[in-house]
Amino acid sequence: MKKWSWILMILVLLPLVGEAQCAMCKAVAESSQQGGSSIAVGLNNGILYLMIFPYLLMGAVGYAIYRNKKQHKA
Repeated sequence: MKKWSWILMILVLLPLVGEAQCAMCKAVAESSQQGGSSIAVGLNNGILYLMIFPYLLMGAVGYAIYRNKKQHKA
């Protein structure tokens, strides 16, 4: 039971840490955009680039599982 309570506590508190970091990124992007810099565009492109790979991996694993189940069914 202790293990699950620790996992639950981590999952509840983890978004709070991430939210603070997003506020810092947002402040930097807003201030740079007002100054005429393209840091905000680069930051957005970097975020999109980093988000693509987990989705590609999940898709590949899902497809492998689907193909494996379909092969065993036949």
